[in-house]
Amino acid sequence: MSTPFFEPGGTGTILKPDQDERPDLSHGDGDHERFAHYVKKAKITESALTGTPVIALCGKVWVPNRDPKKFPVCPECKEIYEGLAPGGGNKDDK
Repeated sequence: MSTPFFEPGGTGTILKPDQDERPDLSHGDGDHERFAHYVKKAKITESALTGTPVIALCGKVWVPNRDPKKFPVCPECKEIYEGLAPGGGNKDDK
């Protein structure tokens, strides 16, 4: 079901879905901003060149723009990383 949404200055009514269909990748508590997250090095490099967002192991999506050494490691990323099978890929993919 959709809810009518009146666009300010618009010429008509836009139907706005009652529920956002995008997955919720945020925990909603703001803690993600306090941590450094685990992402493949190649993805960090690609993001630096293209501005494309990266996805951390914990699900945080963002464009990296700060020094991760200044923040503690995300406990959720660390737990997921430690649970991965060793040697599961290229050593440069960490």
